[in-house]
Amino acid sequence: MKRLAFLLLTGLLSFQAFSQEKPQEKPKLVVGIVVDQMRYDYIDRFWERFGEDGFKKLINEGYNFKNNHFNYVPTYTGPGHASVYTGTSPMNHGIIGNGWYDKFIKESVYCAGDETVTSVGTKDEAGKMSPHRMKTTTVSDENRLHTQMRGKTIGVSIKDRGSILPAGHTANAAYWFHGGDEGKWITSSFYMEELPKWVKDFNASDKVEAYLKPWNTLYDIDTYIESGSDKNNFEGGFRGKKDATFPYDLAKLSKENGGFDIIENSAYGNDITLEFALAAIEAEELGQDVDTDFLTLSFSSTDKIGHNFGVNSKEIQDTYLRLDQNIAQLLESLDAKIGEGNYTIFLTADHGGVDVPAYLESVKIPAGYFESDEFVNELKEFAAREFGEEDLIESVYNSQVFFNYDLMEEAEISSSALQSKLAHYILQLDQIDKVYTRDQLSSGSFVTGTGAAIQNGFNQKRSGDLIYVLDPATIVYSRTGSTHGSDLNYDTHAPLIFYGNGVSQGSTTERTEIIDIAPTVSTILGISFPNGTTGKPLYMMLDAKKTAVSE
Repeated sequence: MKRLAFLLLTGLLSFQAFSQEKPQEKPKLVVGIVVDQMRYDYIDRFWERFGEDGFKKLINEGYNFKNNHFNYVPTYTGPGHASVYTGTSPMNHGIIGNGWYDKFIKESVYCAGDETVTSVGTKDEAGKMSPHRMKTTTVSDENRLHTQMRGKTIGVSIKDRGSILPAGHTANAAYWFHGGDEGKWITSSFYMEELPKWVKDFNASDKVEAYLKPWNTLYDIDTYIESGSDKNNFEGGFRGKKDATFPYDLAKLSKENGGFDIIENSAYGNDITLEFALAAIEAEELGQDVDTDFLTLSFSSTDKIGHNFGVNSKEIQDTYLRLDQNIAQLLESLDAKIGEGNYTIFLTADHGGVDVPAYLESVKIPAGYFESDEFVNELKEFAAREFGEEDLIESVYNSQVFFNYDLMEEAEISSSALQSKLAHYILQLDQIDKVYTRDQLSSGSFVTGTGAAIQNGFNQKRSGDLIYVLDPATIVYSRTGSTHGSDLNYDTHAPLIFYGNGVSQGSTTERTEIIDIAPTVSTILGISFPNGTTGKPLYMMLDAKKTAVSE
């Protein structure tokens, strides 16, 4: 009896101690890193070449989600960045592509374009951007609301959409790189009327010009055995250089390759992005008070290099070995300025990328190239023959077919009839794998597979009337370089690593989705989920932390 009473008392005291334990303080800074076009397999492929203080440190001391995927299509940059930070898919946040056909104004629009604002930092129209087309809040927005706007948000990326969409609607600033003959970091009047002094000083320095230098491999190119041969038929390269082979004299080549644009198309684009981001942390005093701040940081040059040289290139390998050093430099700086354990990082991607189909064909793997212009002409001709009306198809954009509803009403042609007839026709064509109609996507419910991915990317108001899916590794692109956009694993399987405050050490192979990131960060911060969230907090990491404390 005495032993039983003793055990009950001990248990009660232990419970009281646990329940009264002071909650872990929130991070002073959250750094969200999106690596544009980063396939998950790059981690394993280049692991032995990475240093100890970059990707390896994030994984060895953080939590690695090895089976993380996008749950929608199209897997493009705009939807990717929006989905990471809103915690939902294009179905809800409305960014259905980098651009799309707007059926109401009957013209194409850009995901971040905004004619109501003006450029700041340049006279070029490159600054006429804002997040106004994103329909829901981001986790960075919710942090601003939670802190009564005291917590800052700064977005940094070479790409405007990579900076603007993650930073959200309430950001203090979003900055992106404008190359050409200027080579400046700019913004728009959505955020401010004039660049801060620190940005002006950065632009006035010779920091950008310093990267117009030779780009050669970080290590002996003969040791880059994790990638294909340097000279091959599957890479684009730069104008003014016969072969797409190392080294590249960026200063010399810049004249024929967009001036300062060539920097962002080299590994040095990530260097200048990090340099500007570190300047932002210092000048904006991020992470220096009790209210959590956000730095949304996107490395875009990885995508530009993948598009140019392909995912199996020496150029991609060198870029990731250099990015590993960028990550190490970022961690070292954060430890020094914010303090170890005072910040939280997550690192992910906005999509993956396909092996160059011409290369796949050369090793007898099914792949190909789809002639979209020819397809559109044939489709319009078929619709006219079957229904006796020209111009029934108003636009074809991002593998979506948009109908001319005004003409259909005049001719008394039902949408369902046109959908059914065209869907059947499209499915008979070579290189077409699947076709989905608006009726199917609006009234049915797909649980898994391509149908579910299409549905998660389908916005009832903005998307088209038919969506067609090409065969695996079949793309609309040049015969050199890689691209992305499908629901296949090479495009959907993306890294996800958490590190720092609120993060336990470990890993899982359980499937997670890109829309789970925002609610997980919200849980760590103790703030509301973004208002359109459909993802879930990553309990395997969060509960593991609690278990470790309770034990």
